[in-house]
Amino acid sequence: MKANDETLLRLAFDVARKARDGGDHPFGSILADANGTVLMEQGNGYTSEGGDRTAHAERILASRAAKKYDVAYLATCTLYTSAEPCAMCSGAIYWAGIGRVVFGQTEKDLKIQTGDHEENPTLDLPCHVVFSAGQRHTEIVGPLLADEAAKLQEEFWSKR
Repeated sequence: MKANDETLLRLAFDVARKARDGGDHPFGSILADANGTVLMEQGNGYTSEGGDRTAHAERILASRAAKKYDVAYLATCTLYTSAEPCAMCSGAIYWAGIGRVVFGQTEKDLKIQTGDHEENPTLDLPCHVVFSAGQRHTEIVGPLLADEAAKLQEEFWSKR
């Protein structure tokens, strides 16, 4: 764990709050370089992207990053995200070449918290399983600040 991981993860939580306050699902991600400088942020885009069920914050951020930065640079970067990347998002992070992921709440805990909500049929597949199937290493830190991350989801899914 790096000294600024909690600070940067809380910035991802802020992005998740903004997404939630804007009517989207409460997930947020940021991409930071090796020095901790924030390069980009992304909230969930389910609502803002017209009901796109694939518009998870991590997937959109990974796609944006892959278009803007080369693989060698992204290998030195960290994606901070409010919840553990699902299998789809983990795949996007891997293909983009992002070298490190720090997450708050686990997919398993998210699944328990959201239930079987039709807008979030959570895949309980840990990101380390997806990343370990790849040919390049992705460092994983998490769960970190899991209780704070879970608070982002409180009451949201029961009101939808």
